[in-house]
Amino acid sequence: MEKKQFQAESKRLLEMMINSIYTQKEIFLRELISNASDAIDKIYYKALTDDKLVFDKDSYYIKVIPDKNRRTLTILDTGIGMIKEELETNLGVIAKSGSLAFKKENELKDGHDIIGQFGVGFYSAFMVADVVTVISKALGSDSAYKWESAGADGYTVEPCDKETVGTEIILKIKENTEDESYDEFLEVYRLKAIIKKYSDFIRYPIKMDVTSKRLKEGSDNEFEDYTEEQRINSMVPIWRKNKNELTDEDYEKFYAEKHYGFDKPIKHIHISADGAVVYQAILFIPENIPFDYYTKEYEKGLELYSNGVLIMNKCSDLLPDYFSFVKGMVDSESLSLNISREMLQHDRQLKLIAKNIESKIKSQLLSLLKDEREKYERFYKSFGRQLKFGVYSDYGSHKEVLQDLILFYSSKEKKTVTLEEYVSRMPEDQKYIYYASGPSNERIEKLPQTELVAEKGYEILYFTDDIDEFAVKMLMKYKDKEFKSVSSGDLGIEAEDNKDNDDADKNDHKELFDYMKGLLEGKVTSVKASKRLKSHPVCLSTEGDMTIEMEKILNAMPNNPNVKADKVLEINIHHEVFQSLKTAYEQDKEKLNLYTALLYNQALLIEGLPIQDPVEFTNDICKIMV
Repeated sequence: MEKKQFQAESKRLLEMMINSIYTQKEIFLRELISNASDAIDKIYYKALTDDKLVFDKDSYYIKVIPDKNRRTLTILDTGIGMIKEELETNLGVIAKSGSLAFKKENELKDGHDIIGQFGVGFYSAFMVADVVTVISKALGSDSAYKWESAGADGYTVEPCDKETVGTEIILKIKENTEDESYDEFLEVYRLKAIIKKYSDFIRYPIKMDVTSKRLKEGSDNEFEDYTEEQRINSMVPIWRKNKNELTDEDYEKFYAEKHYGFDKPIKHIHISADGAVVYQAILFIPENIPFDYYTKEYEKGLELYSNGVLIMNKCSDLLPDYFSFVKGMVDSESLSLNISREMLQHDRQLKLIAKNIESKIKSQLLSLLKDEREKYERFYKSFGRQLKFGVYSDYGSHKEVLQDLILFYSSKEKKTVTLEEYVSRMPEDQKYIYYASGPSNERIEKLPQTELVAEKGYEILYFTDDIDEFAVKMLMKYKDKEFKSVSSGDLGIEAEDNKDNDDADKNDHKELFDYMKGLLEGKVTSVKASKRLKSHPVCLSTEGDMTIEMEKILNAMPNNPNVKADKVLEINIHHEVFQSLKTAYEQDKEKLNLYTALLYNQALLIEGLPIQDPVEFTNDICKIMV
């Protein structure tokens, strides 16, 4: 029998396809099953125009048969089959696609699309097989033919016996090597897992003979093995069903089956888009945070299918980072795939899908916030931090998308509120959105810096996340209202009628404050009379954009940039402590030095900042006591 050479292709090209195009060997089964599905589809399309041909879907299937003894894996289908010329044309010319030609000839437009495009998938079989044998009998033909090849050296085609229409692909599985185990492709459990992963939603049954155990007839404790034919794939994907047919339980079951999480999703989004790009999607907003969510190991992304066949397990391009908590899948027939069907050739379609998905997620979250506040707050407890990171990232370019989704604890409401809710309650005379930063709501409540703002009756937002201040620095404004820290040098609410008195106090005490500043050289930029303090004797405020809380966060990072906020020591000149300062300045400079150190360290402790010399601080306290 004459061996024929692959037309117009070299041994190097075949080696490249086997060794370079596919990233995982298990892909071969996806490709061969997809080809088998194409073959059945072709009978379906023939039946549309041939009255003599009746397409009974129940008669068509794909079967996967492992044989450990012969070391073969067979994939058979009841599809259209191939005549001798088609075997030579489709399998003898690498990258010749019979499916693509059929697609073009028949101008398929009914949504029942053929999967195969490139004709390269068949050759992925050589990744796991030494010899590939194809036995095929075409629809309407009395003859069957066998195509066989051991790789780039060529192939043979000869007549053979086959009773039924369809194709059998028999792979002689390679022997194990030191680096690779090929035995896995003869194990039923492994083959089932690959089918479920990539081909679960092929529209025809994929069958396997599965061995199980059962009680022997008439016995209470003896078991026997028996073999039954099982359908492995689900066939009809949930996303192609009518939404009206599905219940919350159906979506939750799908969420669990796909191992998207161990919790129940708070909400699902079912999309069927038919426009510039056609796709279906089911997205889930989880309730609980994955254990690795805020680590480098976490991988974002949605499962990406093309016509029901899994292409990518985690397509990160479909989700922006700030919505990386979303789980789910997308299926589209509009994608331009590369030759291996593992990656996209270009991303125009993907960008359109991603943009639409982002809009759908935002709409769902806004709806949840408006209509199911308790659920939203549960979600926000897990993922609010990520939304705020999204506001801050990329120089604030996403703030318009996210600003209405973020929440902060309110001094007045004693619960989390939106920026919209805060602004809607602002008195007419209030210029700014005020906030205070600290490690907890309880600690912030006691900060001296909040006294003046609270006395005016203004609401204060509490920032307890390390990202909060950085996020609002990017926001800058919300509905034309600027954000203002209660520790800011200028709160914008100091009483105008006290301005003359304040200036007089400033001049009267200038020498004292300059002396104290000299004692604290390098620690504060100035010492001044406070306009914000009412009952507390001292506090720190800041000048410029860098706040004390931001300083703490940045210096806690591994690379510690050692940044410093420009701190101002504010003294309450109406507090009795100030009288002690004035007396000491006039009569006992050594005592003033002691008081200044104590007040500065007291202000540091209030802010949660470390004292430079704790021993000296405790000694200073002892000096006061004796």
